[in-house]
Parts: sequence; C-alpha cells; structure tokens
Amino acid sequence: MTDDISIEEIALDAEDRMSKSVESMRGDMQRVRTGRASPALIEHIQIDFYGTNTPIHQAANVTVADARTLAIQPWDKSTVPAIEKAIIESDLGLNPVTAGEVIRIPLPPLTEDRRKEMSKLVRGEGENGKVAVRNIRRDAIGKAKDMEKAKEATKDEVKDFEGEIQILTDKFVGEIDKIVSAKEAEIMEV
Repeated sequence: MTDDISIEEIALDAEDRMSKSVESMRGDMQRVRTGRASPALIEHIQIDFYGTNTPIHQAANVTVADARTLAIQPWDKSTVPAIEKAIIESDLGLNPVTAGEVIRIPLPPLTEDRRKEMSKLVRGEGENGKVAVRNIRRDAIGKAKDMEKAKEATKDEVKDFEGEIQILTDKFVGEIDKIVSAKEAEIMEV
C-alpha cells in the first residue's frame, strides 16, 4: 500500500518539501519591490528574444547601478526595444530610460500608500507559504495514518511522527514569519 516507505522517509520527504516551499517563497519575496534596486525585481519579466519568450537576465546583463537604479546591458542591441516594452508592460510600474545600448531603470521612492499595499502583498505571500507548509504536514500525517491502517506502523510510532512533523512545521512557519518581517521592514524603510 505504501510502497515500502518508512515513517522516517516520509519525515525526510516532508522536511525537504517544506524547505523547498520556504525557498520558493523567499524567491517570490525578492521580486516584491522595495525602495532598493535588485536584479531579482525584473528576473521574471519575459521578452520576445528571436521568437522565444526568454527571461531578461538570459538576454542581457542586469546590474545595480546605484541604490535606486538598475542597469540592463543587452547582449544583442537589437533586443533593446523588446526589453523596454516588456518592462513597461510589466505590473511593476517602472519606466526604463535608454541611453544607447544601456537601459536604466530608476526606481521611484514608494509612497506611504504603496508601502502599505506592498506590505499587505508580502503578508499574503507569507500566508500562502504557511498554507503550503501545513498542506505538506497534512499529507505526511495522512501517509503515516495509512501505514498504521495497513499495519506497517504502530499507533505509538504514528503519534511520535505527528509530534515530529508538528515541530518541523513550526520551524518552517517560524522561518516564513522571519522572512515576512524582514521584507516588511525593508518596505517600510524610507
């Protein structure tokens, strides 16, 4: 029924999946715009690169020119218009400025309302991360209970396992809270 998987393997798999969920959420948080320039802000933007949708960072060098400016240097200067268009059409509200082959993206300071809006977005992302971790906990406990029903694990083993999984869940939920708090502090920094 459980394909000869042990309770320990279920716990290791759950821990690995929880860790990946937290890392994915951390990556999503990097895309949230703060007052500071970060190449991660535009990593997800796709451009039409010779008929193929390609992330900007695979068609150009993206660097931080200063605290509030990103610089994009395309490897092929014919892609400059496509990069500009993709940035303008993104939901980031950025206006690229082209100087020859270099595209500069000045990041305007965030207004108080925008900071609050971004803070809500960050909390929402954090909540999504917590839900993902809790779903992994639920799946792992379900597998352990299936093992108990199939007489592959005892009631005590499953009870101990539930305690272990809860400790793991609490650990990863705590990490998510730290990431969210740090990002909120970064957003509210003037």
